[in-house]
Amino acid sequence: MSRPHQLFIKKQVQTDLYKKTGLEKTLTAFSLTTMGIGAIVGSGIFITPGLIAANYTGPSVMLSYLIAVIVCAMAALCYSEFSSTIPLAGSAYTYVYAVFGEFAAWILGWALISEYLFAVSSVAVSWSSYFQNLLAGFGMKLPPVLQAAAGTAGVKGGGIDIIALVITMLVAWLLSKGIRESAKINNIMVIVKILVILLFIGIAIFYVKPANYNPFLPFGTSGIFKGAAVTFYAYIGFDAVSTASEEVKNPKRNMPIGIISSLLVAAVLYVSLSAVLVGVVHYSKLNVADPVALALTLIHQDWASGVISFGAIVGMTTVLIVMSYGGTRLLFAISRDGLLPASLKKLNPKTHVPVANTWIFGAIASIFAAVIPIDKIAELVNIGTLSAFAMVSLGIVFLRHDERFKNLDTSFKVPWYPYLPIISFLACVYLMTQLQPFTWEAFGVWVILGLIVYITYGYRHSQVRQIKDAG
Repeated sequence: MSRPHQLFIKKQVQTDLYKKTGLEKTLTAFSLTTMGIGAIVGSGIFITPGLIAANYTGPSVMLSYLIAVIVCAMAALCYSEFSSTIPLAGSAYTYVYAVFGEFAAWILGWALISEYLFAVSSVAVSWSSYFQNLLAGFGMKLPPVLQAAAGTAGVKGGGIDIIALVITMLVAWLLSKGIRESAKINNIMVIVKILVILLFIGIAIFYVKPANYNPFLPFGTSGIFKGAAVTFYAYIGFDAVSTASEEVKNPKRNMPIGIISSLLVAAVLYVSLSAVLVGVVHYSKLNVADPVALALTLIHQDWASGVISFGAIVGMTTVLIVMSYGGTRLLFAISRDGLLPASLKKLNPKTHVPVANTWIFGAIASIFAAVIPIDKIAELVNIGTLSAFAMVSLGIVFLRHDERFKNLDTSFKVPWYPYLPIISFLACVYLMTQLQPFTWEAFGVWVILGLIVYITYGYRHSQVRQIKDAG
């Protein structure tokens, strides 16, 4: 086989499906659903509806959330078919490896590593900000040098965000104890978070003023689509559910349930909260960092602000848990294929968790969170996710035409094939074109770094290539 051809060597997943990997199968459809909600519904639900309404959409903000969730839902259906057909760790990386080959899988896997790392880092910084606000309520304040990274807007004398560093490492410690324990804590936190969101909706809905919905489209219809490109960030995270395939009881049935149901619940929460928010407060007043708290203040329900802040912290904690989990399982899958060092796939015999991998991921994410301002971190999250969604959507077409997968048992198939996967692919590519030039430049640097790692290590240690050469 020629060297260029070897770059597109495909993973033979049939043998891996029957291997005992050592990962413990403990997750149910309910666990997967709460994992998905935990990743999707974070601090953003208390912040982004107001910012998007004020800057892009006006009262029609809920339509932007609906458009974004439709795009995500199409990608989610494609993920569901893949996870049902190939229930292996690694999510989009593993799926692309099977249908497009090693080089495409590496590029995508490397992009997803950035998604998980920067997602965890950005949420940790937000967590720190909310926690410091709570401390300030009790008269406690950290020295400026420990409050935030140098260069953070609004913080003079910043050095490192010590709280963001600590919470990221605490999450790594929790995950190192085992997926069963982590899932139980995540389930409880997700329920608390949903109750807090419902509390706001239940209180605020009685203060809605119909006049605040007029004009409904102050920025025109184009504003809705611009808002959708921004709101897309709110829904990313359900893909982390598919990284759990090898730790799920009956994955062929439970994976599609977990992916789709978590996205639907999140969509209902986002649309409902944004609809009530713009009904209570005129959209022009919502360009603030805490629009939900502002709404409660304006309707003289200050007692609920503390509860909302607590809910935001709980919400962000679940995002940290699930996204950190997704990142560690992605590293496990890539390492198992030989493209990263073998130490990253080593499991603790007691907890069945890749402990070294978990601590390394946590350490890198915590350093990013401690020293990089949040506006720079957040820029890189979307592009890795959209590239994954696009390739998975297109991959369904290749999956259906691949003879190797014709005889595999598949409990879920994408409806309206091949139109839905192709539309999903085009929609994801379109949203990628809406991202800022800085995002593309930074992503280019990250990809070049990934190519260096692949050329110097991954290509020579590829398990798939070694098996092929031995045969």
